[in-house]
Parts: sequence; structure tokens; C-alpha cells
Amino acid sequence: MGNGFQEVIYQRALAYEMSQRDLAFQREIEQDIYYKELSKPIGRRRADFVVENKVLVELKAIKEIEDVHLAQVLNYLKAYRLEVGLLINFGSKSLTFKRLVLTQNQRNQEI
Repeated sequence: MGNGFQEVIYQRALAYEMSQRDLAFQREIEQDIYYKELSKPIGRRRADFVVENKVLVELKAIKEIEDVHLAQVLNYLKAYRLEVGLLINFGSKSLTFKRLVLTQNQRNQEI
């Protein structure tokens, strides 16, 4: 498709492609965010996709991936209790992506 579209367009295209490959996925699942020992959530977040209940996929349509986007995926991995995430950016001249793995040390840190 090339760059220049809004993120939602890439979400729809990726959902179509995953369906064509019989991958089980959920789109924009809301997840409560907790802080310390509070029993009530302090907010909610939505990841773009969770694929096969194993991989979190976050899409961007921005010029360049920055550290804040990597931190977002790591925080989502903690919140969703997943180990592997993909950050895919369609906004640069060619597609860029980062694979992130949540280590045991990162998993034990508070969000």
C-alpha cells in the first residue's frame, strides 16, 4: 500500500491479511491498567492486535519509531501479560518494525 495512510487503514489491511492466513487474532482489546496494590484500575489501554494469544502487535503510521513507542509496547506486554510484541511502522518511506521481548526483569517492574 505504501506510506501516507492513517493507521486505521493499515489495521484493516493487516486484519484482512491475518484472516486470509487463518491466524487467530483479536483487534483493539481493552485492558485495565493497575498500579501497585490498588484493586481498582487507574485506566485502560487498547493494543491494536493480539495474535494467537501470544504476540501483541502495535501499528504506527509515523515518520520514525521513537523510544516512547518502544516503551509503549513494553508496557502493553506487561499489562496484557504477553512476552513478545511487534511494533510495525507504515509511515516511513519503507516499512520498519521492531520485535520486543519482555524479559523477566522487565516483567517484574511496575508499569
